[in-house]
Amino acid sequence: MNTPSTHLQAAGYPRSWQRYTSGQRLLRFALYLIVVAAIVQSVRSVEIIPEFLYDAPEQMADLIGRMWPIDWGFYFEGVHAALMETLHIATLGTILSVILAVPVGLLAANNLTRNRLINQLARLILVSSRSVNSLVWALLFIAIFGPGALAGTLAIAFRSIGFVGKLVGEAIEEAQRGPVEALTATGASGGAVLWYGYWPQIRPAFWSIVLLRWDINVRESAVLGLVGAGGIGMALDTALNLFQWDRVALVLAAIFAIVILAEIIITQARKRIL
Repeated sequence: MNTPSTHLQAAGYPRSWQRYTSGQRLLRFALYLIVVAAIVQSVRSVEIIPEFLYDAPEQMADLIGRMWPIDWGFYFEGVHAALMETLHIATLGTILSVILAVPVGLLAANNLTRNRLINQLARLILVSSRSVNSLVWALLFIAIFGPGALAGTLAIAFRSIGFVGKLVGEAIEEAQRGPVEALTATGASGGAVLWYGYWPQIRPAFWSIVLLRWDINVRESAVLGLVGAGGIGMALDTALNLFQWDRVALVLAAIFAIVILAEIIITQARKRIL
């Protein structure tokens, strides 16, 4: 008499379960091999002086000793104004980037821009903006406008165009077609479709993008002064060049405090706006 187990064995049971196929396992092994080879090549090409590594803890302890005690009295004399300038650079740069990035993001969205040439040109602008570091943008604008906050503001703005425009364009592409098609069917203009069809759907994402980019720009604007683009980075560069380590510690503490404050502001704003 045939039992259920006999039928299962005849059908090829029990079968061994494998998470990956042979081709997938081979591909994973090849990827692991490439990663290991890249790490080995990187270690071989990077010149590491062992002597510098051996006394690194001692040098770090000496540097911390030079930074302590922190020169808190220098804050209002040489740090406060530069710190406020950093916030102004980040804020104005973010606002300018939004003004410039939103039209480019609209042109980069496939469901809004049917012309493939214009669409690809907009995407090229967004990629170009993201591919250049903010310090490089700062050096470029310093060469044009001279050192100062203007160069830093423009560097932050042009660096942020790619970030803001790309995410705005993706949010528009992910918007549901129902409200848009309903407005189009009533004969609404393109501006009305954009304002009443797309904007209510992308508004939470838009404000989230703007707040996140401002938070990032506060961090980036803090170092632009190292190349002369204004802000607290110039105070840090001056203190470093003069070996005033107690003031270096003060500047670093101020940067840390403003970053934490920006994070708190962003968190609270997201809770109330989004």
